[in-house]
Amino acid sequence: MLLENLRLDDFTRYKFLSGIKHSPAGRLACFAVHQADLEENGYRSHLWLYDLEKESCFQLTGLGKEQAFTWLSPDEILFASVRNPKDLKRQKKGEQFTVFYKIRTEGGEAVEAFRIPLKVLEIKPLPEERFLLTALYNPRLPDLSSLPEGERAEKLGQLEEERNCEVLEEIPFWSNGRGFVSGCRVRLYLFDLKTNALEPLTRELVQVSSFQLNEARDQAVFIASEYQGKAKLTSEIYLADLKTKEVRRLTPEGTFAWFQAYFLNQEELICYGTDRQRFGLNENPRFYLVNLESGEKTPLTPDLDCSIGSSVGSDCRYGGGRSSQLHGGYLYFTTTEGHSSYLNRIDRSGRIERLTAAEGSVDSFSVQGESILLIGLRELRLQELYSLEAGTERQLTSFNAWVPRERKLSRPEHLSFQTAPGVTIDGWVLRPVDYVQGQKYPAILDIHGGPKTVYGTVFFHEMQYWANAGYFVFFCNPRGSDGKGNEFADLRGKYGTVDYDDLMRFTDLVLERYPGIDPERLGVTGGSYGGFMTNWIIGQTQRFKAAASQRSISNWFSMGGTTDIGFFFTPDQIGATPWSDPEKLWEHSPLKYAHRAKTPTLFIHSDQDYRCWLPEALQIFTALKYHGVEARLCLFKGENHELSRSGKPKARIRRLEEITGWFNRFLQQG
Repeated sequence: MLLENLRLDDFTRYKFLSGIKHSPAGRLACFAVHQADLEENGYRSHLWLYDLEKESCFQLTGLGKEQAFTWLSPDEILFASVRNPKDLKRQKKGEQFTVFYKIRTEGGEAVEAFRIPLKVLEIKPLPEERFLLTALYNPRLPDLSSLPEGERAEKLGQLEEERNCEVLEEIPFWSNGRGFVSGCRVRLYLFDLKTNALEPLTRELVQVSSFQLNEARDQAVFIASEYQGKAKLTSEIYLADLKTKEVRRLTPEGTFAWFQAYFLNQEELICYGTDRQRFGLNENPRFYLVNLESGEKTPLTPDLDCSIGSSVGSDCRYGGGRSSQLHGGYLYFTTTEGHSSYLNRIDRSGRIERLTAAEGSVDSFSVQGESILLIGLRELRLQELYSLEAGTERQLTSFNAWVPRERKLSRPEHLSFQTAPGVTIDGWVLRPVDYVQGQKYPAILDIHGGPKTVYGTVFFHEMQYWANAGYFVFFCNPRGSDGKGNEFADLRGKYGTVDYDDLMRFTDLVLERYPGIDPERLGVTGGSYGGFMTNWIIGQTQRFKAAASQRSISNWFSMGGTTDIGFFFTPDQIGATPWSDPEKLWEHSPLKYAHRAKTPTLFIHSDQDYRCWLPEALQIFTALKYHGVEARLCLFKGENHELSRSGKPKARIRRLEEITGWFNRFLQQG
């Protein structure tokens, strides 16, 4: 077959996989498959089953609105969905509720199981037709589920009027992807299906981040913090007796940031967290045993220095999945090391065993008995389901096999250099897919977000598209990135210094090693932290002939005072506040240097991006226009910080068209 060039909108044909979970008996596994829907300008999600005995895969649900699920039994699944048009209208008017359906694994129609008058985030079944769940709690939203239709309509009208005045009493007062959250919490609830009773187990001001059940499912351990006025960076471990409904705090308040906790046995928990004393907000966690009676913690991995979870960047994911799971006396977990993420397990002694070896990303996994299943990105293959057998991965699905079979792709070529004694920077270069020796090509430097994330060798749609459009694309992991321990990732107080040096030295190395790149036709782009660095670069050098700054930061004063993370992120990462050291905040703000910029710059921003709010783009756009620099700002309405990864398909297409068109205008000859 003759390969064709990758198309800008090909991502709408990709299948994205998430949330793999074995059935209790282990014979089946369920996961979600997502695909963009251009007609509806959204995403369709279906539940699929993999039969481990028959080694076959089949679709279970068909409406396209099924994503979050849990196993009720070996042959029955519970999932949340909005299937009734009346329910959809009620939710659009502001009413909060979640409808759960159950379906048997042999197929057939899904039937409504029950409703919860809150937006449920996670749910787990308990004995005697009870459920433990987390849900969003807003004290200003009444429960309308029991009201007659007329009264409900009247209350909804009152809520609509109430939206005209938003009252803020806390920071953060909004959250990216959720909107205004002042006074809102994620609470832990017990739901009794027999009586239809929903009972909160946590107080109104307690924010719950995760919960796990013991083997008997009569106790729960959860991570939470209680605050008023300002959210805390610390959290505590709590225990809940699901029979007596008694809740007690197990660990001291205000001294630690716990991320996950599991019942290892009847006396101990295995947990991971950090005190953030040495490296601040981004400090890597360590594993501990915590006594169930005293709360005393015992370090298991005092020398561990890697992040938990996958921070490998890609724009080809939708949905998520767990990064840790307890099974058979082991805690299984993913880590980001180097430029890949791996599956590992740890036992009670603290011995860690790495289970996967392939480069790429483990995005979700499930363990049951001897079976290990994972969803991963491998080489130039998009997400697929794999089994792990005696340390060897075996691909089980071929949802995206058409991509390398039908499209031209550029394989990343590794390039590294020593930036300081003992410090190595890893990077990669994509050649234009139809590269001809002796010709000169434009090139784009792409900078990742975070900054504590990594680029690697996994499939990245926008980069592959640019390689198909005749560009070299080069990218690296400068200091501040993940994968190489706390010291390497520690960028506190150094934004725009060592990281800028690394990026410029990498650019020099790429130009030296790849003579096919025209040094007079270089572009630079990046999002979030990558947008900050793009803004920084145009004020420091004129070597780039065009720039595209996405969801960026330009001013640490406004970043700290307006965004959902700014009030803690800015003091931690810059090491200053407007009151302690305003000069330092300004010193690290790209806006300070905007009067020196000459580079034509495109700004991409979303009006609901509360992670890096709109004023970040407006200020530096205004500064460039004020000083006579060619600039353009594309504001995407109704989108947030995740535009490039999970934004509405039409907006994602327009975004990539804008960036590519901008580079074509300034970097392509003729």
